[in-house]
Amino acid sequence: MAIPTVDLSLFCREGDDEGKKKAFETITEACSSYGFFQIVNHGVPIEFLSGALELSRTFFQYPDDVKLKYSSKPGAPLLAGFNKQKDKCVDKNEYVLVFPPGSAYNIYPQEPPQFKEVLEEMFLKLSKVCLLLESIVNDCLGLPPGFLKQYNDNRTWDFMTNLYYFPAAGDNENGLTHHEDGNCITLVIQDAAGGLQVRKNGEWIPVTPVQGAIVVNIGDVIQVLSNKKFKSATHRVVRQKGKERFSYAFFHNLHGDKWVEPLPHFTKQIGEKPKYRGFEFKEYQALRLKNKTHPPSRVEDEIHITHYEIS
Repeated sequence: MAIPTVDLSLFCREGDDEGKKKAFETITEACSSYGFFQIVNHGVPIEFLSGALELSRTFFQYPDDVKLKYSSKPGAPLLAGFNKQKDKCVDKNEYVLVFPPGSAYNIYPQEPPQFKEVLEEMFLKLSKVCLLLESIVNDCLGLPPGFLKQYNDNRTWDFMTNLYYFPAAGDNENGLTHHEDGNCITLVIQDAAGGLQVRKNGEWIPVTPVQGAIVVNIGDVIQVLSNKKFKSATHRVVRQKGKERFSYAFFHNLHGDKWVEPLPHFTKQIGEKPKYRGFEFKEYQALRLKNKTHPPSRVEDEIHITHYEIS
């Protein structure tokens, strides 16, 4: 079983109405059932993606004393810059977190040469892809033209991570435990190591790396707005034995002050009851961050979007 792949160029050119119709149907089905698909011909050159992954590899192979020069500073939100993640004192992965170019919070690595510029360009390119995907999701949901664009018109809370996963010593070691993303849409660029998996019908499906492809998953905000018509994808990363893994992830977000609740298009207008109570986006993000900074003793006590579900 494999997740579907969609040619995004179909939505950027005239003609081939049948191909575009099938692509809409593929995306709608994927988002309705488990929230994952891949895109090709998305406008980001394969050579650029490959070069960005190589620069990432070079940076993360530097000694710690070099990488730590670009660590998060006190007061920066979401640990901007270089960071390490540990699990019971064992290194799991390292990452660089980037905000929109020009943000005062950014702490860019100055080495290897061109890495800073590539991170900025990657951010802008992926942001453009997400805006197109947002319009496609808008149409797949049957919303009025441009509705999501108008609703989600502030890009200051978007961010991107460049991740390095250490090789696993044994089999089936989690690099990132199963979860759903709390945003709108996420893009992932992964190298050939693999390890990304999505849960569908209770089964973990490997997301096989395809050179030049970008993985897309739906987040909690779209699930709530659509009153669960579209599903937030449950996924994880399993570290590979003896294999390093490098990836980029872009998070298309809302502004923190935005109010999130099921839209009337999926409730009042069709006679359905809301499945979620409303909340401010920053409130939910604060609860998710608390899961990481003060992990509960039981996994089942972690806050997820189910916290707002109406029983």
